[in-house]
Amino acid sequence: MPSKSTKKLDNVKVFVLYLMRNINYPMTFVTVNDIVMQTDYILYIDLAEAFQELLANDLVREDGQNELGDTLYSVTRRGAIVAEELSRDMLPDVLDEALRCAFRYLDLKKRGVTVDCSDRCLPDGSFDVTVVLKERGKIILQTTLNVDSEYRSRQIRQNFRDRPDVILRGITALLSGKIDYLLDNK
Repeated sequence: MPSKSTKKLDNVKVFVLYLMRNINYPMTFVTVNDIVMQTDYILYIDLAEAFQELLANDLVREDGQNELGDTLYSVTRRGAIVAEELSRDMLPDVLDEALRCAFRYLDLKKRGVTVDCSDRCLPDGSFDVTVVLKERGKIILQTTLNVDSEYRSRQIRQNFRDRPDVILRGITALLSGKIDYLLDNK
């Protein structure tokens, strides 16, 4: 039977895999640590031990270096499967809060997310405004909204360019039913 400390370490590993899988881009250990420390659920010593085991068990792999020469890490396919299966045993509210903290910590530009906005005037004088967020070529948000004027179209495009992270967070909150997320100003 596993000891309490082994079970705790296993939970830390699943927690880290879940966060890294959902963030979905290579990060340094320092960045992973900073994200995990945002939650106050895990101690550094537990994270360091768990991370080494994740590497040793091929659940996390080295994935190149950043511009400063620091090693980048990402979740392997096997690690993604483990995160998907075992995160179901963890409290959803804890995972949601941890992911919110992580995304607050990370800036979309740091993730390499590109922002695109366009509009098209329709025969009735209204405008279709299309906004798109892409991360490494993959569309993470795309929507088209019909508005009554060119002025409103311009406002929407400008606001989307200025605050894509807030809009992504808001849409995610609304669609997932986590409305409190919109009111969370931490």
